[in-house]
Amino acid sequence: MVKRYDFLVIGSGIAGMSFALKVAGKGKVALISKTNLEEANTYFAQGGIASVTNLITDNFEKHIKDTMIAGDQLSDLAAVEKVVREAPAQIEELISWGVDFDKDEKGNFDLHREGGHSEFRILHHKDNTGAEIQDSLIKAVQKHTNIDIYENHFTIEILTQHHLGATVTRQTPNIDCYGAYVMDMDTGRIDTFLSKITLMATGGIGAVYQTTTNPMVATGDGIAMVYRAKGTVKDMEFVQFHPTALYHPGDRPSFLITEAMRGYGGVLRTKDGKEFMQKYDERLSLAPRDIVARAIDNEMKNRGDEHVFLDVTHKNADDTKKHFPNIYKRCLEIGIDITREYIPVAPAAHYLCGGIKVDMNARSSINRLYAVGECACTGLHGGNRLASNSLIEAVVYADAAAKHSSTIIGTLAYQENIPAWNDEGTSSPEEMVLITQSIREVGQIMSTYVGIVRSDLRLKRAWNRLDTIYEETESLFKRSVASKDICELRNMVNTGYLIMRQAIERKESRGLHYTLDYPPVSNK
Repeated sequence: MVKRYDFLVIGSGIAGMSFALKVAGKGKVALISKTNLEEANTYFAQGGIASVTNLITDNFEKHIKDTMIAGDQLSDLAAVEKVVREAPAQIEELISWGVDFDKDEKGNFDLHREGGHSEFRILHHKDNTGAEIQDSLIKAVQKHTNIDIYENHFTIEILTQHHLGATVTRQTPNIDCYGAYVMDMDTGRIDTFLSKITLMATGGIGAVYQTTTNPMVATGDGIAMVYRAKGTVKDMEFVQFHPTALYHPGDRPSFLITEAMRGYGGVLRTKDGKEFMQKYDERLSLAPRDIVARAIDNEMKNRGDEHVFLDVTHKNADDTKKHFPNIYKRCLEIGIDITREYIPVAPAAHYLCGGIKVDMNARSSINRLYAVGECACTGLHGGNRLASNSLIEAVVYADAAAKHSSTIIGTLAYQENIPAWNDEGTSSPEEMVLITQSIREVGQIMSTYVGIVRSDLRLKRAWNRLDTIYEETESLFKRSVASKDICELRNMVNTGYLIMRQAIERKESRGLHYTLDYPPVSNK
């Protein structure tokens, strides 16, 4: 079946939904969600959203400087200035959509401070800011008559001249995106969605790693699809590991202990109760995430421990429960009262700073295809994302994509000659265990060899192991009926390959890419 939409939005987090709301007045929108609307990385973001709102103590220049320092001076200054300066207006728009940020008794925003920030500028809703934003946007898109929501739909690949029989390479000029093949996972049917504008907002890549704070849907789908379509992908080596995920073996994803808890006064300790961050950075537990994650990783390796502790027992118990109700509840479920006991924590894959390369209007290297949110590389984050800069980046660039695409939508037409999805000669996979085992192997390879600390030898081993899985997966994909599992595995292998290859190409330790073979360079 062929479906036609002015705007095709692939992904249902803050990036995809805010874009959909902004363009719905210009045409019909299809919003594709791999599972249900709630299961997006946005929903799991605890800490908050960064924006200069207190002009008495804070200003744009400070936020810009903090972002550049955290990014190890690799951030694109123009992108940084765009996000920081446009942030307050986007905060107002989120509020207009029903987002309720916490305020103090005087009615001012109750601002948090997180690692790498020189001022209190993090707006939040208790310790579940992402869920508050996601729930508010879900209500808004569900009400809009011009937005059709497709839950439990999986996008297999985007449509380009390749599907018209043309040879498309990385040197091909003017590749166009005409929409996507999308599978209804309830029926298995694969429809052709034709669109004038396509937005990729598929989120992150955390599930490529064995230990992650991301939901299991974060398999790098959008990045892999665009790469296969010969689009440009950049900075994939910069994978941020959140320093403090709750250590509770068997949990996947790992429960996130927000950075705001360290901003609140939480202290990191080894298993024998000793502080250790003074050995690594003068900012102690409030140093940027890459420094804290490497410090924890080093302490764990040197001591042979599986985790360290985060201590908030010296803080007022009622305040802790009030500020972090979900963390308090989750820890209590596994027998830990955080007001009296230390929280066991360990680093976990959390956020990708790279992705589909886009310009200031969120345009990818493929015409008619935009990318926003974690799957995009805007240049804002550089070598390392400053805490709570991701949600604001998503809405600022969704706004840019909406404005730009709205100016050209009237000049575009559907490409009607796209053939239907062809699965002749395929059959269901003989053994599901082949797919599940390969998924497990990818996670182990990435966590072991392409994790917080890397080396040429580890990356070479990862390359050889992943290459074998790639060949097996492509062979299986070609002879199998398309399914979510085989497609996700394929995307995970592609994404792992891109992280590994771009890590090999960076011959220095910089930002989140730390390698034993090249001494660190400081550009702070």
